[in-house]
Amino acid sequence: MLRFLISGAIACALALTAQADEVNVYSARHYGSDQQLWDAFTKATGVTVNVVEAEHDQLVQRLKSEGAGSPADVLITVDAGRLALAVNAGLLQPVKIASLDKIVPAHLRHPDGYWYGAAVRARVLVYHKDRAKLADIATYEALADPKLKGKVLARSGTNIYNLGLVGSLIAAHGTDKTRAWAKGIVANLARPPEGGDIDQIKAVAAGVGDVAISNSYYFARLAASAKAEDRAIVAKLGVAFPNQGDRGTHVNVSGAAITKNAPNKANAIKLIEFLLSPEAQRLFTNGSLEFPANPNVAPHPVLAAFGAFKQDQINATAFAKNSVEAARIMDEVGWK
Repeated sequence: MLRFLISGAIACALALTAQADEVNVYSARHYGSDQQLWDAFTKATGVTVNVVEAEHDQLVQRLKSEGAGSPADVLITVDAGRLALAVNAGLLQPVKIASLDKIVPAHLRHPDGYWYGAAVRARVLVYHKDRAKLADIATYEALADPKLKGKVLARSGTNIYNLGLVGSLIAAHGTDKTRAWAKGIVANLARPPEGGDIDQIKAVAAGVGDVAISNSYYFARLAASAKAEDRAIVAKLGVAFPNQGDRGTHVNVSGAAITKNAPNKANAIKLIEFLLSPEAQRLFTNGSLEFPANPNVAPHPVLAAFGAFKQDQINATAFAKNSVEAARIMDEVGWK
C-alpha cells in the first residue's frame, strides 16, 4: 500500500485541482530527513509540499492510472535507468531551467530538460586493504583480468545499478568488448551473485573475496553508522574510484522531473531549483550520503574522506539507453 507523507498544517488528500500555494511530489526516496527539505522550501516560498512516497514502480503505475487528472507535479526517483523509463512512458515533460543548466553538469541532466540530477552516486570498488593491490583494480576493465579469479564480488547482473555500469562500458568500448569483459567478470566471481551491495561489502570483510562493486553510499553508511559493528565491517576496507587515468568513474543520479500533467508547474520549477541550492543540497544528500549534484557544494565529511575523483562525463541518458543491450549481455554470459 502506498504510504502518504503529507507536510503542511493539515493532513489532507492530494488535491485534484491546482492550488497556487502547493506542489505535489511523488518520491521514490525513503529518508525521514527529507521532511526537513520540504519544510525549508515551505519556509522560503510559502508553498506547501504534499508528498506521496512509494517504490518507483508503484509511482509510475500510479501516474499511468491517474493519466491527465494526476495531481503530481514532481517525480523524484533514483537511477537514470528509472528516469529513462518514465520518459519513455510519456509521464514527464521537458522543461529547460536556465538557472539549473548553469549549475548542474551536462552529464547529470537530461539534454532536453526531462529531468535534472539532484544527487550523485559513484559505482566504486570496495577492497580489502590487506589482500587487494590497488594497481590490480585501477579500472573496471581490470576486474576481468584472470589474476583476480575467485576474488571479485558483485550483485546480480539484472540489478539496475549494474545495468547502468555495463551501459557505460558499452558506450566506451562497444558491445563485443563489453561482452568479453562481462564474461571475464563471471569467471572471476568469488561466489554466485547474491544479495545487495552491502552484502558484497560484508563478504569482502569476511574474506569471501578481495574486491566488490558497490555504490558509494553503501560504504559511506556503514562508515558513518552509530553502530560499532557496522563501522567494524569497513575498518580494514578501502574505496577505490576506477578509471581515474582515463574516462573517470561511472556515476549515476537521483533525479527530479516535472510530470507531464503537472497542475502546479510554476511551483514544481521552484522546487527543483530549490533542490539544487546549497542549503537544499546539504539536506538532500547528507541524509542519503550521496554526492551533491551542485559542484559548488561540499559532500558529507564521510564522503569527502574518500578523496576527490574524476567522474565519467558520459551523459546519464546514454548509458541508460544501453540498459537493454546490457541486460542481454549479462544474460548471455551467465551473470545472473
